[in-house]
Amino acid sequence: MVAQFFTITLFLFSFFSAPLRANSFTAKLPNKETSLVTESAIVSLYSGLQTNQYELPKLASFTQALKGFYKLKERGIIKKDILTLIDFSLSSNVKRLWVIDLASKTILFQSLVAHGRNTGEEFANSFSNAAQSFKSSLGFYATGEVYNGKHGLSLRLDGLEKGINDNARNRGVVMHAADYVSNSFVKNNKRLGRSQGCPAVPVALSKEIISTIKDKSCLFIYHHKLVSSLSS
Repeated sequence: MVAQFFTITLFLFSFFSAPLRANSFTAKLPNKETSLVTESAIVSLYSGLQTNQYELPKLASFTQALKGFYKLKERGIIKKDILTLIDFSLSSNVKRLWVIDLASKTILFQSLVAHGRNTGEEFANSFSNAAQSFKSSLGFYATGEVYNGKHGLSLRLDGLEKGINDNARNRGVVMHAADYVSNSFVKNNKRLGRSQGCPAVPVALSKEIISTIKDKSCLFIYHHKLVSSLSS
């Protein structure tokens, strides 16, 4: 009986005094902890962006955009380390488009950008995936090829979210230049001009922006009304 008690005591002492294996402990971390690490990494990247004297986007929009970017990059749907973020929660009178080089952690452009005429006046509040709606569509896109159309150099967009923006190419939703996307238009009309659903940009910046983001980079149009499955 004494020998049996001594054996059990020795076993328990050995078990509790043995060092924890780091890999085993990490594997059992709860999902909440893993999520917190991801959020922390995003905040770190956000805080370390080289702004080039541009304003930072809101952290909430950047967080959703970056999560989706990583998923799309992993799947091979996008090829470039360029992220274009449009925040349609903001007034159309402010620069609410950012082009970010994630490789160098640098903001390359910040620009005005139009929403669709039936999406709202100064603020965007109604969205659609339907043809002839003249509304903007939210969510993640892969940029496509460049072509010359009625607005000059233009960039085709492929919506990646079923029922939300996957009709973009068929609708002719593209990025193009527009003279109604300017500070002078805002000054004269109290709001930015509106498109037929395209994310139109200023004439002076259109060629540079389009050339930078074309051919399979990630574009995300954010609004607090949408929580994309790609960024959850």
